[in-house]
Amino acid sequence: MIDATAFEQHRRMLFGIAYRMLGSVADAEDLVQDTWLRCSQVSTPVHNPAGYLARTVTNLAINRLTSAAATREQYVGPWLPEPLVTQPDAGEEVELAESVSLALLVVLDHLSPLERAVFVLKEAFGYSFKEIAAMLERSEASVRQVGHRARSHVRARRPRYDTPAEVQRQVTDEFLAACLGGDLNRMMELLAPDVTAWSDGGGKVKAAVRPQRGADKVARFLAAVVTQPVDDPRVHAVNVNGRPGLLLTVAGRPDTVACAEVVDARITEIHIIRNPDKLQHL
Repeated sequence: MIDATAFEQHRRMLFGIAYRMLGSVADAEDLVQDTWLRCSQVSTPVHNPAGYLARTVTNLAINRLTSAAATREQYVGPWLPEPLVTQPDAGEEVELAESVSLALLVVLDHLSPLERAVFVLKEAFGYSFKEIAAMLERSEASVRQVGHRARSHVRARRPRYDTPAEVQRQVTDEFLAACLGGDLNRMMELLAPDVTAWSDGGGKVKAAVRPQRGADKVARFLAAVVTQPVDDPRVHAVNVNGRPGLLLTVAGRPDTVACAEVVDARITEIHIIRNPDKLQHL
């Protein structure tokens, strides 16, 4: 069996696996709790608690993703993950967030549940294909093939290299200032020509139902957004999944979380999360 002390030692790892698999803070926390309920009922000795817990939470996550597939297909507009919003001095939370950007989670969402599980366990947690095969009750050869396929897909879609955090923050702040000042020319200068902006309202609040592509279209879209009248708007500089981002509160409540991917001092992707269900944990 696994006692509460052993479980708590691995809670952060379990949340990390669940969040990377599901892209949801609330669902990840639920899955961690489900893992404890299952493992606390095991009466036989567990010689490798970490591996047993990882196996349990991963299989629960695969089942959750499979059952949620139909619901996801009916989602209104682009789907984005729930953001991990932290301050620079948030310790372990920042360390977790820095290893899983929103851009990476968006890419992982295009993988099958099995591909996602193999990629997360191998790339983020360092399990061998042999260990993963045992967790998923599959042959090592098949898991290795799935892992290579998932890695190729991710490499083809994620940014080529990381931009230093200070450059990301500078570009993000300059772009926000240009938006608030209505400086369309400066906005265009800071956007890559092929920039894409996703906004996730989930059909519950106002948001674009299709990705906006191209510097001119994105700049005009965002310029129109910031001119909308709201009650007591305040912009807070935060980290969003380890990247410099922004939290907009309206009348003291979280309204929007946004962050950008920056390459060569220009913004290549913008993720805007407005679905209130995804901001409840803030």
